[in-house]
Order: sequence, then C-alpha cells, then structure tokens
Amino acid sequence: MAKFRIGTRGSPLALTQANMVGQHLVDAEIVAAQDVEIVTIRTTGDRVQDRALAEIGGKALWTKELDRALLAGDIDCAVHSMKDVETFRPDMIAIAATLHRADVRDRLIGADSIESLRQNAVIGTSSPRRAAQLRKIRPDLQIVLFRGNVETRLAKLAAGEVDATLLAAAGLARLGRDDVGTAIPINVMLPAPAQGIIGVECRADDAHSLAMLKAIDDPQTHACADAERAFLAALKADCHSPVAALATLEGGILTLRAELLSQDGAHHLYSQIEGAPLDPLLPRAVAQDLLEHAPPEIRRLFEG
Repeated sequence: MAKFRIGTRGSPLALTQANMVGQHLVDAEIVAAQDVEIVTIRTTGDRVQDRALAEIGGKALWTKELDRALLAGDIDCAVHSMKDVETFRPDMIAIAATLHRADVRDRLIGADSIESLRQNAVIGTSSPRRAAQLRKIRPDLQIVLFRGNVETRLAKLAAGEVDATLLAAAGLARLGRDDVGTAIPINVMLPAPAQGIIGVECRADDAHSLAMLKAIDDPQTHACADAERAFLAALKADCHSPVAALATLEGGILTLRAELLSQDGAHHLYSQIEGAPLDPLLPRAVAQDLLEHAPPEIRRLFEG
C-alpha cells in the first residue's frame, strides 16, 4: 500500500498532533503503522516570529504552504490546530475530520490568578482576544507581543521577559505539560473559536482520503467546530478581532456562547443561543444579536 502522507508544521506541538492523527488511523485499522508518513512543512508563520500575525497576513501564514502541498498532491492530508485556521478556506480543500475536543480553557503561567498579578504586570501574548479579556479584568496590565512555540514562550517567561503569559490548556496537555500554570474558568475567559480542536483537511475531490478520515472524525466536535467557525464567518472576523466563542452539544441541543470585545477591553458584550446542532441560522443569530447591541468601539472592528 502507498504511504498515507500527513502534512504538518514542524513545531513539537504540531508534530505531536500529526502523530495523534496517524495513531487514530492505525487504531481504527484504516492504515498500518508502517504506511503512515509524517511530512514536515515549514510555514511563514513559523519563520516570522517578531510581528503579530495580523500585520503580516493573518492565519493564512499557518496554512498556505500546507495548502500548496496538499493541492499539489505532495501530501494526502494536513493537520491543524483549528483555532489557527482562517475562517474562509479554499473550495478545493475540505475539513475531513476533527478529533475529540480537548480542554478548551486557557492556562495562566507565572501567577496563580489574574487578580494576583502585580500592579502594571507585563503579560506576553499575541492573541487580541486574550489581550482584550485581560484588559477587561485588569486595565492596568501591560500587554506585549509574545510569539513562538510553547517551549519558546515558556523560556522567555523563565528569562523574566514578562511576568506571565497564557497558553492553551489543550496544547500543554498534548505536550505532557498539563501541570504548567493555572486553568482559567471559561466564565472568566471564554476561549477562541475552535480552541482545543485538531482538524484534518484533505482535497475536496479526494474520495479515498475523505473516506479514510471520516472513520476518525468525532461528529460532536465537528458540529461544534462548524458552529463556531460559522459564527466567525457571519461576523466577518479577522485576526485583529477580539472574539471568543464556545459551542457545546448536550442532549441533542447545541449551545453557542460568544463574546465580542473592544481591543482595550473597556467594551464587551456576550450572547448565548441554543438550537439544533446543524442549524445554520443559529451562528448567524448569535452574530446578529451581538452586532445589533455592540457599541461603536466594537462594531467598527467588523465593518468592511
């Protein structure tokens, strides 16, 4: 049998996630272990570390090289952290599978709680959402750009470049670092859309790969990811936009919670709507509710 080639970025977390996908395929007896090949592709997002993504091309910096390899037939699928995948994807590429969602929370590293941070503490993050949510709680905090993989950020913190930073609990756990930092409850910091979800894409016309990947898809996670991403699409949100969203599915009812914030955190609003899991109107209704009630400081972030 030909190798099933799984494309991924080269960071330790990305490689871990790609190997998780490979192991799921092996466990489901879709492919033999010796027939899984991990193909590492260096992305622009990995190369450029001194500027915010929004300034240099947005989330596509994590995906465009993988997209190119996928469409060229150099790989059979690509593995992504879904929170890092841009909202509008090429028609030729399909999200074929999502693995079961991990812990959606952020973890604060460097302090026991946001409240316990010293006055005017310096926090490192590259996320507009996290920055705005922190400023909402503690307007005195000083936010500085903090990029790099998990170990790079932890090393910068240990070197005293900042007082604290925030990382996704899911990524830390996948790297065996779930003892690092303190988990922040979602009622304090609602997560990024699709946080904690590993997604697998393949060519939309590749029936063989689509069928293989469907066998490892978690339908509940997929429904939640679709709802959160549809919400972003309805907002026309981009990398500059401080947006949080979380869909949960229980008893056949999908609950979509969302928050919009101004960049300084001074203005914020929340909405929550329940409905059928695959109802395309639900994400739009949440977006419409938020935008209708948003002050100018927030609405301008989603105009044009």
